[in-house]
Amino acid sequence: MNKEHSMTIDTQRRSLMKALPAAAGLTLGVQARAATAPDPWLQAQAIIDRVSRPLKFRKQDFVVTAYGAQTCTMAKVKAWISFEEQDVVDTPAAGSPDCYTSIKAAIAACHEAGGGRVLVPAGNWYCAGPIVLLSNVNLHLSAGAHIYFSNNPADYAKYGDIDCGKHGKLSISRWQSNDCLNFSSMIYAYGQDNIALTGDDWTSTLNGQGGVPFNEQGDCWWTWKGKLKTLNAVAQGSTPNFTKGKMSENTENPLNAESLSTIAPQLTEAERLLIQGEGARWRADAQYLPALSEAGVPLSKRVFGLGHYLRPPMIQLIGCTNVLLQGYHVTHTPFWQHHPVHCRNIVIRKVHCESLGPNSDGFDPEACDHVLIDGCTFDTGDDCIAIKAGKDLDTQYGPSQNIVIQNCTMQSGHGAVTLGSEMAGGIQNVYAQNLVFQNINWATNPLNTAIRLKTNLNRGGYLRNFYVRDISIPNGVQTSPSFYASLPGSPIQSKTVATAAGAIVTFDCDYTPVSDNVRTRPPVVSNVHISNVKVGNVKTRDGKVVSCYQAIVILGPVASDYNGPLPMPPVVPVTDVTITDCDFGLPANMEQPWFLYNVKGLTLKNVVIGGKVHNTTIAKL
Repeated sequence: MNKEHSMTIDTQRRSLMKALPAAAGLTLGVQARAATAPDPWLQAQAIIDRVSRPLKFRKQDFVVTAYGAQTCTMAKVKAWISFEEQDVVDTPAAGSPDCYTSIKAAIAACHEAGGGRVLVPAGNWYCAGPIVLLSNVNLHLSAGAHIYFSNNPADYAKYGDIDCGKHGKLSISRWQSNDCLNFSSMIYAYGQDNIALTGDDWTSTLNGQGGVPFNEQGDCWWTWKGKLKTLNAVAQGSTPNFTKGKMSENTENPLNAESLSTIAPQLTEAERLLIQGEGARWRADAQYLPALSEAGVPLSKRVFGLGHYLRPPMIQLIGCTNVLLQGYHVTHTPFWQHHPVHCRNIVIRKVHCESLGPNSDGFDPEACDHVLIDGCTFDTGDDCIAIKAGKDLDTQYGPSQNIVIQNCTMQSGHGAVTLGSEMAGGIQNVYAQNLVFQNINWATNPLNTAIRLKTNLNRGGYLRNFYVRDISIPNGVQTSPSFYASLPGSPIQSKTVATAAGAIVTFDCDYTPVSDNVRTRPPVVSNVHISNVKVGNVKTRDGKVVSCYQAIVILGPVASDYNGPLPMPPVVPVTDVTITDCDFGLPANMEQPWFLYNVKGLTLKNVVIGGKVHNTTIAKL
């Protein structure tokens, strides 16, 4: 990476910070009010009112066909549609016209004219490159418009702003909360204001073709997930077309440095050994990027793209203000479906988020301020909603905060409403209300858990001021336990605590600890209030009528995981959690309806579990 590339990145990042001059002042005031308001739901309504002000665009349409876009003919192909299932699906026929340049030209013309609407008419369209949004542009899909993005990863290393030589022309990105230069997302924006992505209805479709093979071996985007970590998973026991030894994000990559000493010579030997851990596992891309963050390696040297295996999000918006996502269907995404980073004033409304592949989270706002998630439907291969806030040392954007989730429906997925696991910058002032965790696929691909927190001594951070009310879960959640492996010497033995799946409420402060070499930042979790959650039972194949495996799992921080210098920082319990006026149905494990570890002050008020009413305060230290 030469000096010019580094300067380009620095300039863009300075521009990004200038685009958000009022962020700090706004957030401090809101935080103080949220902490002192007698009714937190009044603050939730203030957030809704603020972000619901309509965006304004010039009344002019820029139709992509006027810039040369042509529809494509379709062919049939056998593709993966989930972790374990294949089916015959439609894909653009070989030689289809590529609409990349036409859509780019329409967006540029719209932006230069002062804004308006870029219109994609009904029909099937093939796009072999990223759609990059610009300020004052509303990209709108008509009813029946279906954009099929190229399934070839190389097409997302052709058009980025940063030329990284053999790795391609890449974009500033963030992968699982670490900054990097990587393949562009299918839809991308950086530092833009007043932008929208909208559709007439759910026939307006963005298709990432994540399960469509791109080579003769049958590999697809999802193959790059590699080996799975969850023990006793249901309907997610394998990765599409992955076999042991095949390259993936979890396979040692020979392109990565053999030692951090060559790319971070300022590290002491003790620091290097801590970050790398034992053996060469750290050289796998999914471990290598966090290691670069821990080592303080600048963005300009965190180069991935061609030759690497980090899948991009489908829709990634970085440093944008005043954003509307509304009224379309997104499906078969390579990785996370929506990933806004460091955005302010963002609304996602009436979007169908449907992708059942690995890491197909529906909506992951990261280090964002003032967010409304309203009236969406989620059917995902990972968390439906997962609020993020940086990882390792990449916390420069601060917390995620002032977020309202309401009127949504969740089907398959890991967690319905999740906070973390990447939350090093902190998460605060989150409000979730009037939600249906319908879980219609409970018999074959169940929702793993309903309300979920994930962190550990690597991710650290804090969660405070989290309020949940009026949740309906008619078909329960997964009725068998799934686990993560524990570290040697941990008081939490592997395959004993159902933190991966099986509980209605899951707070996991020991989330997959074997994945992280550096474990020096204990998380702090406090002020969580959950009320009026109603859970139904289902009849399982063995004839049992149950709602879940356990009602509540709260696994606080595990001090023995700490591996940094002494003295060890305080490892504090989860505190100030109240659960009121809830009926959790009949857990399969009625002998132990809840599991608690390092928890101080869990208060249950009028909580029904298996027909028994609980009014108690529990501590388990």
